Amino acid sequence: MALRQQQYLKQSQRLSPMQLQVIKLIELTSIELEEKIKQEMEENPALDEGIDKNEADENVADGDDEYSELLSEEDIVKGDYTSEEDMPDYRLSAATKTDYEQPKVDFALTSDLSLHQSLLDQIKLRELSEKEQMIAEYIIGNLDENGYLESTLGAISDDLIFQQNIDTTQDRIEDILEEIQYLEPAGIGARNLQECLLLQMRRKKKSEINDNAIRVLEETFDEFTKKHYDKIKRQLSLSHEDLRDAVDSIISLNPKPGNIWSDSIEMAMANITPDFIVEVDGPEINMWLNNRNIPSLRVNRDFSEMMKGYSKNKKSMSSDNKQALLFMKQKIDSARWFIEAVNQRKVTLQSTMEAIIALQYDFFITGDEATLKPMILKDVAEKTGFDISTISRVSNSKYVQTQTGVYPLKFFFSESMRTDEGEDISSREVKMILKEKIENENPQKPLTDEEATKMLNDKGYVIARRTVAKYREQLDIPVARLRKKL
Repeated sequence: MALRQQQYLKQSQRLSPMQLQVIKLIELTSIELEEKIKQEMEENPALDEGIDKNEADENVADGDDEYSELLSEEDIVKGDYTSEEDMPDYRLSAATKTDYEQPKVDFALTSDLSLHQSLLDQIKLRELSEKEQMIAEYIIGNLDENGYLESTLGAISDDLIFQQNIDTTQDRIEDILEEIQYLEPAGIGARNLQECLLLQMRRKKKSEINDNAIRVLEETFDEFTKKHYDKIKRQLSLSHEDLRDAVDSIISLNPKPGNIWSDSIEMAMANITPDFIVEVDGPEINMWLNNRNIPSLRVNRDFSEMMKGYSKNKKSMSSDNKQALLFMKQKIDSARWFIEAVNQRKVTLQSTMEAIIALQYDFFITGDEATLKPMILKDVAEKTGFDISTISRVSNSKYVQTQTGVYPLKFFFSESMRTDEGEDISSREVKMILKEKIENENPQKPLTDEEATKMLNDKGYVIARRTVAKYREQLDIPVARLRKKL
């Protein structure tokens, strides 16, 4: 078979360095951007803090054609957002409010004492040798955020000898791990859920109920996790009341002891620094970016002047000086691109949040989840002029503080559903009803997905059983069998 060469004409779009930088910055939160700016300033001597209007104008004027072209690209860069058409119908302060005018917002902060530091402080009070202390500190450093030890004793033994030059046996590591498991909070240092619960249960006051709970965990843990209560009663010869009391004692334990600082969604949300601040003043909504710790940027004047000095003697320049000039030009170009990318990130985030507020105006005014309208990425993309992927990057990692709390931007997106009367409603409304029904169900006979579907259908919501199952999973609600209580 003969081989033939053929030519094909194919169009492809390649992103410029500027566009790639904008995309990367869009994905960062405010805190991550602050760290990124610090890193850039450390690595690039041409990048400096501050505002210098004359210098900014001069830098653009001196820029080469390639840089000018980058500024005019519109694939990621939207352009002018200050026209009347692009502004929502209500007043937003984001276009005019400066960082200096922003009111002081008090954000909840996590405890300065982290889990690992707390454990390190406690282990110092145990009677351990210097070598044992080092092993204990290494084990504590390997605990995950939930307080579990995922590494095997063998892996820790190998790591200790290669990384710390500490030769020890697995049995000795086990002894030191037990010392750690005596620390607070109870259950810390466990290698699995069963061990975690047993560590906590064994610290409880001795009683018949707690003894039964320990037996359940030691002898019938698999059956307990599957809620096969009849099997447990037969195997342990427990009455219905005795098993119920034992199970109640077990479920009062903390399966994630490392999360004592943020063991609830509410606490976790309170510890988030929002990227946007929204305030309501009657029918008006004021919004601005939370940029209090993000500095203004400029090209370093001394570095720029130095480059001009080199440029005046191009013809008689030595090879080393040419390399120095090339280095300075690259650093200045990089600084310009980074400054413009930061500015475009600001414009992109601001425009996206304005569109979300416009589409979900009723919620921001009332704070009532029932007022949320169906909204998908495409709706915001059409309103802003951005690509759907850009909206996705913004909404995946950003939070907004409102009068009723801090919400991830993903909170405002939901699919559209219909009632049997043809009315469009948000899938969030259906989820709220489903959650309420399950919370009020008979715990001894929880609602199956089929029963929940029929209940919703009877209320006029056109929804299939598989959709109910999907919503239940999104609400992090287990199947009926696992919700059953004694």
